[in-house]
Amino acid sequence: MRVLGLISGTSHDGIDSAVVDWSMRDGVLAGVVEHTGERPYDPGLRARIVAALPPNPIDMAEVCRLDTLIGQAFADAAEAAGPADLVCSHGQTLYHWVEDGRVRGTLQLGQPAWIAERTGVPVVSDLRVRDVSAGGQGAPLVSFFDLLLLADLPGRGGALNLGGIANLTVGGLGIAYDTGPASALLDAAVSAATGRPYDEDGRLAAAGRIHEGLLRELLAEPYYQALPPKTTGKELFHPGYLARVASPYGLALADLVATLTALTAETVAAEIRRHRLDTVIVSGGGVRNPVLMDMLRARAGQAHILPSDEFGVPADAKEAIAFSLLGWMTAHGLPATVPGCTGAAGPRVLGTITPGRGPLTLPEPPGEAPVRVRLNALSAVRRHPGGAPVAGW
Repeated sequence: MRVLGLISGTSHDGIDSAVVDWSMRDGVLAGVVEHTGERPYDPGLRARIVAALPPNPIDMAEVCRLDTLIGQAFADAAEAAGPADLVCSHGQTLYHWVEDGRVRGTLQLGQPAWIAERTGVPVVSDLRVRDVSAGGQGAPLVSFFDLLLLADLPGRGGALNLGGIANLTVGGLGIAYDTGPASALLDAAVSAATGRPYDEDGRLAAAGRIHEGLLRELLAEPYYQALPPKTTGKELFHPGYLARVASPYGLALADLVATLTALTAETVAAEIRRHRLDTVIVSGGGVRNPVLMDMLRARAGQAHILPSDEFGVPADAKEAIAFSLLGWMTAHGLPATVPGCTGAAGPRVLGTITPGRGPLTLPEPPGEAPVRVRLNALSAVRRHPGGAPVAGW
């Protein structure tokens, strides 16, 4: 079954896509990655998304407009990704409602009917809320994929994703949680000072010096001491948070970026050390920041830090591939949450299904749930900023 996974993460810069052809035999779910891509948001739409994020106020008229415009943008990305039997769309998170460490609700926009209308195939969407309704954090949902990927890894293994927020899955223990910001504060600092979306290749961080006083103050954030399961996002780590903590120091941009890079490296590495991990499979945009990766390796103790590409999972497309898997699970009537990772009362089948143009026909449930996953990216195409395939990867 060919499933297209679509997601825009907490960096809200564009829509990642991955088409994976899944088949299962003897408990092993094999996936051939046929396409990966990224389609940037139109600058005007991205600006509206940023303006709608906490702590900014927003009215219901803008929520309606964004739900439609994001849905249309996801439909564009789906069309560019090529044919599939099913689409699984995460949408764009606008708000994750957390009180006293408990997630009360979560909101992802991007009306799936636009995708179903454009592609003609069923769409699985709104995946997080089912886990939340069962008492879970609604995140990190990619932990289900991570644990299957880690099943064959010797020793103590972990899977780390460095997006806007960093999340870690610990194999063996079967736990997963957000460690804190990955690029969220970094991007906010760079964007405010230069208008550029991120620190390309870590050049600013490489030119700066870490300010130990500011780093200590940032590390005093109570979130880092909270026990898992826990999740966070830009409702906490937003530009206003950064301005409140960092402005009194008056640092040059390069020094601020170096310090924020060290914050990400230290908060992640502290969890890697705490679990005494031997191997950590890393994905997400942070993999492409050599300064961040060097800082992480220097702080991670005994752990070997390896990009997910070495395991058949293109690092930039890991979450899109994971949501392709979640869509496959839902279509087959199988639960795709791990209660130890999200805190839910039990495993749940995720999401809602919007039919395509024809009658809704779902596959027969398999006799067993997968116990491991193996990816082959041999047929994948290289990512292209405009979403168009580029042959030869």
